[in-house]
Amino acid sequence: MNGTPLSGRRIVVCADDFGMDASVDLAILTLAARKRVSAASCMTLGPSFGTYARLLADTGIETGLHVDFTAFFDTPAERLSLSALIARSYAGLIDDAWIDARLVRQFDAFEQAFGRPPAYVDGHQHVHQLPRIRTRLVALLARRYAHALPWLRSTRPAPLPGMPRPPRLKARVIAALGAAGLARLAHGHGMRTNARLLGVYGFEGGEQHYAALVRNWLRHAGDRDVLMCHPAVAPVPDDPPGGQRVAEYRVLAGPALSRWLDEEGLRVGPLA
Repeated sequence: MNGTPLSGRRIVVCADDFGMDASVDLAILTLAARKRVSAASCMTLGPSFGTYARLLADTGIETGLHVDFTAFFDTPAERLSLSALIARSYAGLIDDAWIDARLVRQFDAFEQAFGRPPAYVDGHQHVHQLPRIRTRLVALLARRYAHALPWLRSTRPAPLPGMPRPPRLKARVIAALGAAGLARLAHGHGMRTNARLLGVYGFEGGEQHYAALVRNWLRHAGDRDVLMCHPAVAPVPDDPPGGQRVAEYRVLAGPALSRWLDEEGLRVGPLA
């Protein structure tokens, strides 16, 4: 960002769900061109991924795999709700072969599109940190990318004085589902993680509410934190966040973001 000192704290502004829908992909491409995001997490089985992947590669931002176990399947009967996936993960009722096959398919699609491994890995609805999934994921990364390990997204929350209680509580619940276990596995295999995760809230409230949240997240951001976002240029059909994705896009594309970053001495970039 113009005027930001090079010695400033570096944060990763990561746009999730690339490949979910053209309106998501176009928002991310625009924000990348404006240097408002520094990473994009790809749903390689999503319907629009193949159409826009090459354009994303040309932006030069970090591209990662957004591991998906709840959204895009060949048949609706295969799809699991997030609550069912969490329950089965903690009960040990997910077959390792099924996990491995689904992971391999997504990593293969990523490499086919970009011609290289992902720079990092995270999860749609944070499923990458769940029991069994995280174990199989880290094993795959250690085996497949031993000489160039991607970093993993940690959901460890940041203390956020002044933030409304609902998003703070949601962030703690997400982290409780697997942040500590994923960190132990990742660090035990020499894999890096971000420091903390910002950007958790209830996907509601419109532009003004989201702008206030972003201002608060930036005020308390530390070096190597990830601020995740979910922008779109138009509402995505049958998508729970609805028009809130558009609200996020407008705030992130607007002129105030550069000023907020400068005021906090932050720069947007890849994980240092």
